[in-house]
Amino acid sequence: MQEVRDILQRAIQELKTEGLEPDILLVGPGFLKHSAEFLSQCRLKIYRIEELGYDAVVADSKYLGQIKRASRRISVEPLLEENKMWEEIKRLEV
Repeated sequence: MQEVRDILQRAIQELKTEGLEPDILLVGPGFLKHSAEFLSQCRLKIYRIEELGYDAVVADSKYLGQIKRASRRISVEPLLEENKMWEEIKRLEV
């Protein structure tokens, strides 16, 4: 999904703009399912965390837990819901 890639890249760029160096990505199984094809190219250490579900957290591991702004949480769930809605609308338009 191109939208997921864009959101992840935006979160990484936001952290870099704040002077941080994002190096880890914590992903839930739902997020991993919809983004596996491009995660290998993101150059971050990836850890699967069951509890995250459809979310992921990109972070600078040096400051994670110390500074609130050291991470960004993103989710694919809203995108999936939006895609389902558009598919339903397309089916209704006959």
